Amino acid sequence: MKKEHFPREIQPHLIPSPQGSYVYECLGCGARHGIEKLLYTCPACKSVLLILDEDWDRLKAMGGDLWRKIFDHRSMLTQPGLRGIYRFHELIGSIIPLESVVYLGEGHTPLVGANERLAKWAGRPFYFKNDGQNPSASFKDRGMASAFSYLNHLIRDHGMKEVLAICASTGDTSAAAALYASYFVEGVTSAVLLPQGKVTPQQLGQPLGSGARVLEIPGVFDDCMKVVEHLSENYPVALMNSKNAWRILGQESYSYEIAQMFDYDVSRLMVAVPIGNAGNITAVLQGFLKLLDLDIIEALPQVLGVQSEHANPVYLYYMEPDPQKRRFEPVHVRASTAQAAMIGNPVSMPRVMSLVEKYRHLGGEEAVQVVQVSEQEIMDSMILANRNGHIACTQGGECLAGFRKAVSEGSVGPQVVGVVDATAHALKFSIFQEKYFNNAFEPEFEVVPRDEYRNAPEVIDTPGHVPSPGGGRRLESGEFQVFVDHAAREVARILGLVKG
Repeated sequence: MKKEHFPREIQPHLIPSPQGSYVYECLGCGARHGIEKLLYTCPACKSVLLILDEDWDRLKAMGGDLWRKIFDHRSMLTQPGLRGIYRFHELIGSIIPLESVVYLGEGHTPLVGANERLAKWAGRPFYFKNDGQNPSASFKDRGMASAFSYLNHLIRDHGMKEVLAICASTGDTSAAAALYASYFVEGVTSAVLLPQGKVTPQQLGQPLGSGARVLEIPGVFDDCMKVVEHLSENYPVALMNSKNAWRILGQESYSYEIAQMFDYDVSRLMVAVPIGNAGNITAVLQGFLKLLDLDIIEALPQVLGVQSEHANPVYLYYMEPDPQKRRFEPVHVRASTAQAAMIGNPVSMPRVMSLVEKYRHLGGEEAVQVVQVSEQEIMDSMILANRNGHIACTQGGECLAGFRKAVSEGSVGPQVVGVVDATAHALKFSIFQEKYFNNAFEPEFEVVPRDEYRNAPEVIDTPGHVPSPGGGRRLESGEFQVFVDHAAREVARILGLVKG
């Protein structure tokens, strides 16, 4: 639709202009720093940062009802800068001009309801939010759209030149960063650091295909992260991990889309997200808190953070019921099928601590919960979900397993509906499905396939007297008919078909 076709009271608000007063706010010492250059930690105390709009209160004057109408009407616009996450421009990056927005099709991913069989298995109705339908096939594109749009703004309007975008990754971050960097005609190149031998072939192929320099480091993700942190502190690079506060800002769009899809009534939802580097759960919490503050929603949904037993530092932290006694300790991770969440020392942990406290203050102690699940539960849940019409990755399996566990433990009210995060596309993790079907998991994964969930192709054999087109052999028409008749009878036998 064109602007003039919208209601008159909405027209002035449809196309936003740059506004607001943004700063980096330190979660350690509370210092505020200008955003004229990229910062990843506080120059004073080295703590992580969040981005704060010091002129936020101007947005409250609009009222929740008007904001809902603005966001809903923007969904019908065709302007690229407002098609994706920036239809929530005022909440995500209101200082960025629309001409600097980098849009590759991210955002507006679908909610797909579980069928009756899967909902019964989980114990409650729920939806998968399929973030694997983003451009690079994961939720990371939300944060990259924000981080690269701000980078583009610095290049276009503040003279920044020759930027090297760099990240550590278990796969999805590298794919997203390399994709968005490759969209720039000039001025931006990319490099990614991956843990050697711990990224699926599909994920490795993505940054290579986008032209990034791919460097493999011995160890796990946490080791790669330490290297890129050192680089970001000592060299002129643009760090694209979730330590970059602009990444968190873009990932808040996940919460905004959920609210919009439920007509802004999220009071009976439980949103389940995996906890890896803790950037995603940080963004989800921050997003819903912003919506509540602007009266766009009237109550907060519950948020469920899920971790594997093989990488569970956040779960262990919140196992201590007394907040005064909690002490965060990194863990040494073990092999996990949920590779994107296989992180023992999440860089966004200080953000989680701060935001969980705020969220529980407003929504009650049960508003944020954390559970851990086994590797067996992760794989069984992923396989079963995809057996029932979904395209969930292992992290999606992790979230479903966590939601099911929360239901079984009585942490989910009888009227609550789940929203389960499938962070990436199933095809990125097809190697784990293959291992499951072939019973080929290494012992350290602690996964034993359930026979009823396994699947494998069946070969239609042709005995010697039946002509076969195998090996590229060209059959005469009579021979080919003999082959078709034989193959059809075998298929009918295997499938239990009876002639009508």
